[in-house]
Amino acid sequence: MYIPTIGIEMHCEMKSFSKVFSKARNTYSEEANIHVAVNDIALPGILPTLNKEVLRKSIMVASILNCEIPEYFFFDRKNYYYPDLPKGYQITQTHSPVGVNGTITIPYQEEELDVLIHDIHLEEDTAQLEHIKDSTYINYNRAGVPLLELVTGPCFHTKDEVVSFIEYIRRVYQYADISDADVTKGQIRCDVNISLSDSENLGTRVEVKNVNSISNVAAVIDYEIKRQLDLLESGRGEEIEQESRRWDEESCTTKRMRSKEDAIDYRYFVEPNIPKIKIDPQYVLEIKKSIPVLPLERLRTYLNDYGLTRVDANTLLKEKAISDYFNQCVTLGIEPKIAMNWITVTIMGFLNKEGKNISNISFLPEDLKYVIDKIKDGSISSKQAKEAVLASLEQNKKPQEFMKEENTQISDEAKLTEIIESILEKNTSQVEAYHSGKTNLFQFFVGQVMKETKGLANPVKTREILEKKLQS
Repeated sequence: MYIPTIGIEMHCEMKSFSKVFSKARNTYSEEANIHVAVNDIALPGILPTLNKEVLRKSIMVASILNCEIPEYFFFDRKNYYYPDLPKGYQITQTHSPVGVNGTITIPYQEEELDVLIHDIHLEEDTAQLEHIKDSTYINYNRAGVPLLELVTGPCFHTKDEVVSFIEYIRRVYQYADISDADVTKGQIRCDVNISLSDSENLGTRVEVKNVNSISNVAAVIDYEIKRQLDLLESGRGEEIEQESRRWDEESCTTKRMRSKEDAIDYRYFVEPNIPKIKIDPQYVLEIKKSIPVLPLERLRTYLNDYGLTRVDANTLLKEKAISDYFNQCVTLGIEPKIAMNWITVTIMGFLNKEGKNISNISFLPEDLKYVIDKIKDGSISSKQAKEAVLASLEQNKKPQEFMKEENTQISDEAKLTEIIESILEKNTSQVEAYHSGKTNLFQFFVGQVMKETKGLANPVKTREILEKKLQS
């Protein structure tokens, strides 16, 4: 029986005001070549300057991954010629990555999974080639964008483990404000390394380069496992060749790029134009203290302390802004399960319908608490509360504006008693029939009260008073 072993190289564009070695804006744009500085297009005589914020964020990620952080921080040149690399080399890290020998625990299905981290290093992204018909255009907006490359150990055995890892790290980057990690903007790309073996020794590794979506990573793993298994079990004595391949989305297959025997010699050497930086241990400690509460810790709290289901907890954790909103609700004293229901059903339902983000609405956790308190004291019904919340969300107003006194629920016992007595006096034949055994007429009386009050009578108190009056 052949067992797959998988490793991932995950590239993610970092969030920062400017690029990693130039003052050009680091921001996504549909318009080509508008966020470009002289460094990015390799004009002669221009020297790189390291972005300090990018350094801080890369150390934060290395800390999150429990990596060993080196005493000195420096860069290397990776030399190769390609149209998207204007300098003819890429500034990266190979001799002294920002973090090595790490491990991180991730949620996986109903359990947790430990993932080995080989290293994480900082580098600059390349320009972007756009192939249109028989021409190729270069967009330099992406050239010099800070890029984190995370390399795992060969520790995965299923595509589900890999997908869970990528999705969790993507969420970590968002929670720690490292990156927007937006797959639709090409901010995450993966190289997938796959081998099959029927012994304790790893099989021959095949690398699939530049896979641009999580769904494609899953498809690559499925295809490569089947392709390699077919070769190994064909009976023709065929062996897996160590090679680099690419994913072809049209045919949903991997295509050969080159064998490892003729792999590119990148001729790495230390980047001479960026001096070594000594990393102060106190600086690293300060960065570690600034790490926010991450998704796994929040998940454990939601499951163990708040009693939420894993499905509901993951729904809240999918976006940091949603999770923060929920946490604020709980801090205000709203019961976690009640807050979760309102957020995941009513508020997120509205957001999904309108294509909005929870950060852009004026309906705050304080407003939700106000509405829930009004339900508890009997001022409004659940139906009225939902109507008020939706109106507040749609019209960008406070819920109080939709809870006028004439529209609030009638819970005053004296007032309800007066209404009920009047209805019973007007329906004496139905009262007699009720006492004769037609107890289903109870709903008739409830309906009459609701009709009289235009649906504003508190249904619980209405039933309580009706039962007492009919019994007497």
